[in-house]
Amino acid sequence: MRCSIPSLDAHGLPEARTAMDQTHLDATTRQRRGLLIVLSSPSGAGKTTISRMLLDADDEIAMSVSATTRPMRPGEHEGKDYSFVEDDEFDRMINDGEFVEWANVFGYRYGTPKAPVKDALREGRDILFDIDWQGARQLEPDFKGQLVTIFLLPPSMAELEQRLRDRGTDSPEVVADRMQRAADEISHWAEYEYVLVNDEMDGCLAQVRAIIAAERSKRVRQTSLNAFVRGLIGPEH
Repeated sequence: MRCSIPSLDAHGLPEARTAMDQTHLDATTRQRRGLLIVLSSPSGAGKTTISRMLLDADDEIAMSVSATTRPMRPGEHEGKDYSFVEDDEFDRMINDGEFVEWANVFGYRYGTPKAPVKDALREGRDILFDIDWQGARQLEPDFKGQLVTIFLLPPSMAELEQRLRDRGTDSPEVVADRMQRAADEISHWAEYEYVLVNDEMDGCLAQVRAIIAAERSKRVRQTSLNAFVRGLIGPEH
């Protein structure tokens, strides 16, 4: 649904234009709480592609850069895709409480550093997490009010297997292992607030963006809305 602005008879007057400009200024400077957007799916169901498309389409969202013990893949960059660390360093980060969540996936560990997440929430910025159900579950106790969880399903298991084979990055044995794990990951779909079937990338992206727009507009997340409304109608109402 598109919101419309009613026409005003005096819209051409300088006084009216000044008032409308001030209202627009107030609206654009309102503050809100940042979101922690979790996007999960079984490997090959599209979460990485949708994440990249979302980041390109929305400059209010930044990607959470996880630390991982797995080797760097061709085309990846240190500090942009992941922070690549040795097992000993990952152990130290766990022991020092530097992660808000971490999990073991396909024999490697992945963790989300705590400091950037807290900085983003304090500044009202949105952070996108490309993590699985284990990570999402760990985030819930501390960030329930800021968390938006979205799970992407493949259109079919046959399509999922074909996507994994088409990537050309994994051996047949690894593809078979990923397919075995996919059913377990999908079994956690009911733990998520939103569940989408990713049968077409652009359509799925549009649905994800609509979810984020709605979550940003929730009254409880607009921290300056109370003062803004008082300015509109006065403190006596």
